[in-house]
Amino acid sequence: MRRPTRDTLDSARTINRRTLVVGGLQVGMLGVLGLRMRSMQIEQADKYRLLADENRINIRLIPPARGLIFDRNGVKLATNEPNYRAVIVREDAGDVEAVLRRLQDLVAISDSDIATAIEEMKRRSAFVPVTISERLSWEDVSRISINAPALPGITAEVGLSRHYPMGADMAHVVGYVGPVSDYDLSRLDDQDPLLQIPRFQIGKTGVENKLERTLRGSAGTKRIEVNALGRVMREIDRQEGVPGSDVQLTIDSALQGYAEARLDGQSAGAIVIDLQSGDLRAVASTPGFDPNLFVRGISVSDWTALNQNKFRPLAAKAVQGTYPPGSTFKMVTALAAFEAGVLDPEETIYCKGFTDISGTRFHCWKASGHGNVNFQDSLRFSCDSYYYEVGQRVGIDNIAAMARRLGIGVKHDLPLSAVAEGLAPDKYWKSRVRAESWRIGDTVNAAIGQGYVLASPLQLAVMISRIASGRSIEPRLVRAIDGVEQPSGAGETLGINENTLRRVRAALDITCNDPRGTAYGSRIAEASMRMGAKTGTSQVRQITAAERANGITSNDQLPWEQRDHALFVCFAPVEAPKFAVAVVVEHGGGGSTAAGPLARDIMLQALYDGPPPLTAYPSHLRRGIAAQQEHIRNRTVPGATATSADQA
Repeated sequence: MRRPTRDTLDSARTINRRTLVVGGLQVGMLGVLGLRMRSMQIEQADKYRLLADENRINIRLIPPARGLIFDRNGVKLATNEPNYRAVIVREDAGDVEAVLRRLQDLVAISDSDIATAIEEMKRRSAFVPVTISERLSWEDVSRISINAPALPGITAEVGLSRHYPMGADMAHVVGYVGPVSDYDLSRLDDQDPLLQIPRFQIGKTGVENKLERTLRGSAGTKRIEVNALGRVMREIDRQEGVPGSDVQLTIDSALQGYAEARLDGQSAGAIVIDLQSGDLRAVASTPGFDPNLFVRGISVSDWTALNQNKFRPLAAKAVQGTYPPGSTFKMVTALAAFEAGVLDPEETIYCKGFTDISGTRFHCWKASGHGNVNFQDSLRFSCDSYYYEVGQRVGIDNIAAMARRLGIGVKHDLPLSAVAEGLAPDKYWKSRVRAESWRIGDTVNAAIGQGYVLASPLQLAVMISRIASGRSIEPRLVRAIDGVEQPSGAGETLGINENTLRRVRAALDITCNDPRGTAYGSRIAEASMRMGAKTGTSQVRQITAAERANGITSNDQLPWEQRDHALFVCFAPVEAPKFAVAVVVEHGGGGSTAAGPLARDIMLQALYDGPPPLTAYPSHLRRGIAAQQEHIRNRTVPGATATSADQA
């Protein structure tokens, strides 16, 4: 037998060593893998089982039912109603456009809705449901269900949508909801995951916005099983969320509806305050708008009509608008002077129709003058010259301090959009804001509610409320949340001498009920309901010396935008005040003719808790009032939602 050569033996030994090394490495690797598998399958089994379940089971949010909003008597102001919608899943539909055309043959869906849905489908995965149209009728849902075989991928779903039964009458108070926008997300310091749900709606204005977290509630959850692609296979379980809290407002919806109807055709704001509690019984602004348009998605034409209306229907004038208060401010100047001890109520000041101060002539509204005027006559005749003198005596800082004490130049804490602060100017304000020194002419203008002074109807209502009650009344809009009563706005004593306040109230009584008083035309005839009041007219343009020489142009001959604002503040009954009312009519002309009758009618509606008897009105007005009441009664029938903007 032939023996192997030396080279063959060396080669065999080398191969054996390599085989052992490779085999050893393989055995080692198998050992490591085995140990790792043992660790994963036995020692870490619970961990990986949980991860597997998380990949297979998704948790999704369930939007809660939004809290309801009621008036003080339990009338619903904001409700939730079923919202039937058609949705499509692209992967189940096949020929999407053909399916959508068949759907249009069955249900009235606009081409723009179809186009929007197609664009949204392009941006989303094929298995994600996309809404085609909302607010379908039950008949539409039935047609979709019956024709399901011909509409692959399309199903009808139901959710909740906001509805405002009173339409325009409560639009500026309750506000409206709308889908969360990128702008909302950028300004909200709110980490609630509900805000990430497509088309989830939040409050945009009014109470809906300011009490958003209270009304929103907390999300529920549902666990769903999905496949590897994320497609929903089935729902495993669900936990319902916590509904939002119900909110009861202090508003009397019947009085609110009356005030809106009575202001109809004007660009105006009105406030009614309950003097026992500070409750806002009415917060009216006209023209109005239908908030339901915004919930559904307002059309371009509707938005343009609202946005271009010179009466600004979207503005909540009752709390947001600020105006020179005119002669309604004279009580502030008088109270400041009484408190400072620089004015005797029986002292007379001579009015010759104007006052010369530092080379500038300041005119009284009555060119021939009022002659010798004491405090009571100064309000009864609304003499400007009297307050030019008083303003110089007391000084602007004292006037401004009294204005803020009475609620002007103060931003009242209410859950409403854009509540105005107004302005009670003083020397420091002008130095800080305008970098100018205060002048005596500024004081003279401010003393009669002109110049830099600005107040909203809300602030004027608070002012007359505090004068009438002697307490620091704070306006209250929310009466209860989920049945829990909110703090009263009755306030503590104002701290002003009660004899002084009685003197002012008596002067306001004379102003309204004496035949020579400027508010006499708006008086209440029923003696037990007698009203104290003050008119106001504030200029919005400069009257030149040439115009005064040739005769001042009357308001009705001026363009609407150049006419004076009309104001009126009042309280009643004089002997035991229950309510205070403030009305401002933008560019309405005179306060006695434009704002006074509106305020009186709203006051009577509050006092009688409904339509007052005709005997409450002066006899020569009763026939016209009867026709007016019938017209308003027809407008405010239940379910009516016509907007003031449409009628203006």
